[in-house]
Amino acid sequence: MDSGAGEDRGNLMSNLTIAIPVYNEAENIRFAVEKIEKEVTVPHTIKIIYDTETDTTLPVVYELQKTYENIELVKNLYGRGVLGAIKTGLETSQTEYVVVTMADLSDPPQVINEMVKIAEEQNAHIVCASRYMKGGKQIGGPLLKGLMSRFAGLTLHYFAGISSHDATNSFKLYRTSFLKEQKIESTGGFELGLELVVKAHLQGKKISETPTTWTDRVAGKSNFKLRAWLPNYLKWYFTAFKCKKKGETL
Repeated sequence: MDSGAGEDRGNLMSNLTIAIPVYNEAENIRFAVEKIEKEVTVPHTIKIIYDTETDTTLPVVYELQKTYENIELVKNLYGRGVLGAIKTGLETSQTEYVVVTMADLSDPPQVINEMVKIAEEQNAHIVCASRYMKGGKQIGGPLLKGLMSRFAGLTLHYFAGISSHDATNSFKLYRTSFLKEQKIESTGGFELGLELVVKAHLQGKKISETPTTWTDRVAGKSNFKLRAWLPNYLKWYFTAFKCKKKGETL
């Protein structure tokens, strides 16, 4: 990788933050950063959010910062856990847009370019990367988790009227002006993405989507806890239907 890439990016006005929550991602973070720098053409800052100073990700990031000036390390403002890390990434971003993605590169970085383009052209508050729309795909991962995610996404689209086929996917772009208007209520983990989509939908905000291919991680351990977080997902799933039926907004 050309060491000048980070310097060139650092000299450009960034309107995008790429927020990456990490927990012992030493095996993945170098490849993730290098792939983002190669494929994301929109000027951007990479914000890596960690829990503790003992995280194995940190030494690799310190090394990467010598090459890429647009990498920021931010400690989780809420202590530990993926929910706090994502909230920290969203709340500390000072750019026009922020994208949440994972260090395992399950989400293809090149899709981010299209997400920003759609946000600007359609004045969208959220752009969802969708596995379940035409052109989208999911490769690998637990079967039950995949089936439940697909069912939730498609029923929310066709029956609750959410204009994305994949509301549960964490890989999303948010307009920061929208985020500043929201009070995050999630208490579990990745259901935060669903909460924000449901709120945007019920507030009449613009939600757009673009196809993506999700691929299960090949290194490290996933922190997704289906059994523990399912009640939190169900809360927002049913909120979308309940409020729609009553004509309420959030």
